[in-house]
Amino acid sequence: MTTTPQEVPLHSIDRTPEYEEFMTKLQEFHEKRGTILDPEPKVGLIYLDLYKVFNHVVASGGYDKISEEKLAWRRVAAELGLHSNNEASTAFSLKEKFYKNLAAYEIKTVHNKEPPPKEILEDVTAKGASLLTRTLENFRPKRDSNVNAGDSAASGDDGTPTRERSAPEAPSSSRASRGLREAPPQRVIFQPDTGPSRSTRQAVQQNAAQNASPAQANSQTTHHPNMPPMPPGGHQGRGPSIMHHPSNSENTSNVVLSYQPKHLKPLQLRVVATPSSAPSEFQRHRLPHRPALIDPTSRQPMQPGTGFDGPNIYTRCLNALRSGVPSEQAFALNHLVKISFERGDKYRFDAFPGLAEGLVDKGLEVGSLFYHVCWTVSWDPYADSGGIGSLDGNNGTPDILDRIANLVEKDLPDALQTEAHTDQMVLITEAVLTLRNMVTLPENAVNMSDFYPIKDLICIIVHLPAKDCLTELKHMALDIAEQITPFMVLDSDDPLYKTLLEQLSSDDRGTILTSLRALGRISMNLEATNKLSNVPAESLQRITNWLLLNDDELMDACLDLLYQYTAVVSNVDNLVRSTTPENLVDHLVRLLAHGAKKVHRDFILAPEKKLPARDEIAPMPEDLLQQMIKLEEPDRVHKWVKCFFEEDNDSFVTQLAAWQAYQSAFVGPLKAIGQPMITPADFIRNSTSVYKDSNAQVLREPGESQQKFIIHGIRARPRPLNFEDAEYVRCLWATNPEKRNEKCGQFFLKPEQMWNHIMTKHLDEQANEGGQFSNKERKFVCTWGECSKYAAPTSLHLQDFARHVNTHIMATLPNDTNNSQKSWVVPAKTMAVTYEETMTVRDERNPNLPPQAAGIPLSAVLVLRNIARNVVKTEAEEELLKMQEPNSSEKGGWNEKLFRAVMPRLFEVLAENRALGPYISSLLDLIRPKTQPEDEEEY
Repeated sequence: MTTTPQEVPLHSIDRTPEYEEFMTKLQEFHEKRGTILDPEPKVGLIYLDLYKVFNHVVASGGYDKISEEKLAWRRVAAELGLHSNNEASTAFSLKEKFYKNLAAYEIKTVHNKEPPPKEILEDVTAKGASLLTRTLENFRPKRDSNVNAGDSAASGDDGTPTRERSAPEAPSSSRASRGLREAPPQRVIFQPDTGPSRSTRQAVQQNAAQNASPAQANSQTTHHPNMPPMPPGGHQGRGPSIMHHPSNSENTSNVVLSYQPKHLKPLQLRVVATPSSAPSEFQRHRLPHRPALIDPTSRQPMQPGTGFDGPNIYTRCLNALRSGVPSEQAFALNHLVKISFERGDKYRFDAFPGLAEGLVDKGLEVGSLFYHVCWTVSWDPYADSGGIGSLDGNNGTPDILDRIANLVEKDLPDALQTEAHTDQMVLITEAVLTLRNMVTLPENAVNMSDFYPIKDLICIIVHLPAKDCLTELKHMALDIAEQITPFMVLDSDDPLYKTLLEQLSSDDRGTILTSLRALGRISMNLEATNKLSNVPAESLQRITNWLLLNDDELMDACLDLLYQYTAVVSNVDNLVRSTTPENLVDHLVRLLAHGAKKVHRDFILAPEKKLPARDEIAPMPEDLLQQMIKLEEPDRVHKWVKCFFEEDNDSFVTQLAAWQAYQSAFVGPLKAIGQPMITPADFIRNSTSVYKDSNAQVLREPGESQQKFIIHGIRARPRPLNFEDAEYVRCLWATNPEKRNEKCGQFFLKPEQMWNHIMTKHLDEQANEGGQFSNKERKFVCTWGECSKYAAPTSLHLQDFARHVNTHIMATLPNDTNNSQKSWVVPAKTMAVTYEETMTVRDERNPNLPPQAAGIPLSAVLVLRNIARNVVKTEAEEELLKMQEPNSSEKGGWNEKLFRAVMPRLFEVLAENRALGPYISSLLDLIRPKTQPEDEEEY
């Protein structure tokens, strides 16, 4: 499953040992190269993890491959978690940081090549690619002709896209570039030829006469009496030509050639002295102290369009927009849409005076398309109102909503418009879209918050007729309001504030969502308090109902608005009086578990322990001995080690103890059947090959001078195994009642075998021919283990005492339910705890802190806390307390009424949700304030 950019976590620095090692090597590389390393460069407000960025870029093909692919740096930035509203700027910033800090290191370590010198790598811009082939000979840095000029290729983007039209075969001017709309043709100013004089007329005529045909030669000798001689070839040397002389005279008529208009009178021409015809008159005496620096004959004429590149695209678009020419405005707005989307950080309102005015004026033209009005902005503070369409640009138009209500709508079809109407709507939409894109930059939003015509424009657009063709335009106007309201102070009678409140009654989810965000962010970035007064009761009820929808985005916007609204006491009083606050509190408490999941965790009360290894090796059971005698060496050693030892990397057995136990078990039986005993060396070599991690070692313990020869990696089993891995049971009956610590120690596989062993060997009971014991009464003493029930002789029937012995035998049986658990391992003591986890985030300023509560549950508890804090200060609280009777059992104000039913749930969240715990605790302090001891019984 692919991961969308929104699902990628925010980029952060993981200071792992690998990261520290990488940064050390990178620092050494830059010191050796003579460049400066920025260890934690910033892209926007995010610090880059160079180790993470380097690995991701190398995995994607490297710097050159990514730079050659269109929009690849944007993709890499999104995959690294570098989220931003301006994707192009973020992509180029990431590319630049990699270029300055990691490009040379990639060439050296990944491609095993020598990187280019820093003069053509780190010291120049990051535009372009082909670093692997860059040399001093083939590299030519690009010349930046304008300071404010932008280059869309920096982020791997194409130029400004054009509307659907056929592409021209060749660009009409030098400004046409890839995919850009062609600019209107520029006027070419005539510049006369001021070059050096030509060769003598006689030489030119001689050369022309030799190469010309007879007809051409005759035509060259015929001139108008008032015209100067024609140059060779039949064309005038300078200035316009009056007479046309085609190169092929056979295709022309003499009548055409000799035609003269009747109204054309012969021009009276006179000879004018020029540097070419009269050079002697233009000679100047050269001053003796000023030698000639430039040879006049070598000076080249200035060609049109050279020497000055003209204004950059930013200034060009601004001037074209303010020109009022439709073709120029179309060119400007088409470019402004792309520039504002990709290069908004370079195109700010404060740097280009008149841009905001031009865009707003273009947007106001939408009024004349649907109403009989022409909106204009007046900047004269002493002028009259100027009619219904005149807007006050200095102080805003307070009665703009009344003016809009009095407008007369034009009778226009919704589905069919004229071409001129459609073209005009496209330009207006592009102007508003440019405003919307530009105000996403905080600097532009601050600038436009003091620009009063933008508020009037938003009100005008939002109150346009309900037509499908205007839906997009209205959404863009609300987007503008969402961006600028955090820097504005809006009173309850402000037209923009009323307009946003009206949109809460819309049926369009996008309109409602954007309006909620715009209202909730009023004055957010200012010190002024956002009171949100006069919110209608219908709107409050709709907001409460929207909390029931399964729409996280809408719920989040509603909670943000409620948090701002309930922070004011008068608003809480209005909320309690105009709605049913109990339902709102129930919804908010329900949202405390929004997106929650139950997590079960085990807390270790006591860690796992290992019992020390046994020095004693278990004795050989008789039946197991008979099976092993039948085996040959070294299989007998292998089976003996497998049955009497188990694997443990933390334990060992001395070689001497293992050999003595093996020798004591087999020396007698092998001698009885005439088989030789294995040698000690072969025994040690074969015993260490049973388990893969066991080996023979020499151990010297601290403080002891004598060495120990051990077999490391094994430990003696408390109970041996048979060939089928069945565990034997050990007899714990004391052979001597006076020495209870001396146990029998024999092993048996089946409980019946041990029971018969105890009856016959330890109790001296004899079975009859049927294998049964006589149930006679006598005194019995139990010496099993640490048993103290029958420590003194007690008169019992054998049947009763046998039942008691059977309990000991059954208790010693191995537990087959958990075969993986080692008998010498004491498991850890744990306690299972169930948590309720909701959305959390890390503090970017201090990532080491515990995760903090976030999302809808946090917003819900903050709204509950505002209600609990402010409802006791309202007039409704005083009225409720007065209505209660003195002897009534129901006491308390609105907090008691609102939160009594949800108290168990609040305590549950307090106990299970660690992130919300501090907020729930402060909420409970407001609901149940500290009282005097005599009043605590009431709670």
